Amino acid sequence: MKKHAGPHTRRDLLVLAVVCIITFFVHNRVIYPDIMEARNIVAAREMAGEGHWLSPTMNGEPRLEKPPLPTWITALAESAAPGSLALERGAAGAAAVVLVFFFYAFAVGMRFPRPLISTLLLCTCYNLVLMGRTASWDIYCHAFMLGAIFFLSRALRAPQCRWGDFVAGGVMAGLSLLSKGPVSLYALLLPFLLSWALCFRTPMRGKRAAAAVAVAVMLAVGLWWYLYLWLSDPGTLAAVAGKESGAWMSHNVRPWWYYWTFPGETGVWALLLPTALLLPLWAKEVRRDRNYLFPVLWMAAMLVLLSLLPEKKNRYLLPVLIPASYAMGYLAAWWNERFRQGTASGADRWSFRINAWTVTLAVAATVPAAWLFLRRPGHIPLPAFVLLCAAVAVAVSALGRAAVRLRPFATVGWVAGLFLAAECFALPLMRPLFNNPRMKSIAETCEVEALDGVPFYHDLRSPLRIELVYAAGRKIRPLNLSDAEALQGVLPCALLTHRRVGEVLPGSVWSQVDSLYVGRYDDNRWAPTHRRYSDDFRYHVTLLTAKPRAGEGERRREREPGKVPAERAR
Repeated sequence: MKKHAGPHTRRDLLVLAVVCIITFFVHNRVIYPDIMEARNIVAAREMAGEGHWLSPTMNGEPRLEKPPLPTWITALAESAAPGSLALERGAAGAAAVVLVFFFYAFAVGMRFPRPLISTLLLCTCYNLVLMGRTASWDIYCHAFMLGAIFFLSRALRAPQCRWGDFVAGGVMAGLSLLSKGPVSLYALLLPFLLSWALCFRTPMRGKRAAAAVAVAVMLAVGLWWYLYLWLSDPGTLAAVAGKESGAWMSHNVRPWWYYWTFPGETGVWALLLPTALLLPLWAKEVRRDRNYLFPVLWMAAMLVLLSLLPEKKNRYLLPVLIPASYAMGYLAAWWNERFRQGTASGADRWSFRINAWTVTLAVAATVPAAWLFLRRPGHIPLPAFVLLCAAVAVAVSALGRAAVRLRPFATVGWVAGLFLAAECFALPLMRPLFNNPRMKSIAETCEVEALDGVPFYHDLRSPLRIELVYAAGRKIRPLNLSDAEALQGVLPCALLTHRRVGEVLPGSVWSQVDSLYVGRYDDNRWAPTHRRYSDDFRYHVTLLTAKPRAGEGERRREREPGKVPAERAR
């Protein structure tokens, strides 16, 4: 197929800048943080607040399972604007922007057809949008590794040795190692090298020394922190390494075919990706086109390597979207060229129309979905619903016209536009779908004057969800409530209990403290009727103080702040 990739254009870069700003930064606070995000942000906040830059902690415990580069970046954001979820997520959004622009630059350098179309397909893939809008560490390691691949590919294609590209590739690969260990090295770089070796002949004469230096630079940049831990605390490092290796073998173990649903990670393009993989069935010349074979083999190698690992999670499929978007972009360019030249086969026409009409119907289905989940429960007013219906009607009309007139680029462009419009205008309206409208978060305790500077504790016998630590904005340490001496040593303190404190504290301990009931909090992000609603997020908060000695004042009873004293509960 004729290659359309030309030099970088201001138009393409401007389009990508607008797309990235809206996709990764606009309204990025709508969804409440989940458990993984809470862990990451808590570690970053403790790093910024307590200076644990080389030995990160999470809720006061060492957090050495993951390398610290993303935590450093997020901690800098926390230092600049304490408690700003938008900025903490914005740091990950910046990493997503780095990934998108390296993706585009790699496509241009490889002279893939229509790099902008492939990049728009990537930016509208569900998994990438999700990872770029949350404080996820995965986006960092894959963004840096794609940068390493860009520099490495440029060095391999060059007729002469390009030391600068080899060294830059080593630095970027090292930053990836410093972001999440060897994850991206295994999931992204190794499949790239395998597919490159199968598709391209790359003479290494005169380049071996530079390649060796690149490896040395990667190891120096990526492993110095591990060396520091080994020298400062080898026992902890060994324990963490054993824990992590055991997790890969025993946690979230799935069968080898678990990733067969990988097209679903693209979201709206779940049908387009299988169509791209089936293209050689009706277009024999594609089988010899390395611009098609290379990304397909790259993706296949990824899936095989990821399937070999016992532990499997859908977010591990994030790097698969990179070669998948190149393959889908190739298919869109193939269709466009055949339709424009009038050489399209019947298979080209019906395969495109099936995809285009499927997307069109999916967009049209947003109207009844909006009525069912937003308008009927009263989450959005009638005028907003009418505007939503009008916008969907315009989009459906345009997509239908593109399907009839065989315009694949118009289909991609309209879908990208819909994503941007949804992120700008519809996402805030969808807040009730993702969050519990009746949530009474423990974050409100930050406004209770009596709790200023008071340490928080929870019952040692009841494991605490890290989301509570994130919401409270402070450490919540475990405490043995049966140990009167330990409890006396931390007074005054705020205690989190699932039941009222009088029902939890033993009588011998209760007789030595006075209590001030602060309130009952529910940090469930799901409504009480949802199947994922859990009592693990519901806590009573009570301020405990030492009981005054005889003669120091009348004994205080358990009471709520600002209210008439209540009888203590047993």
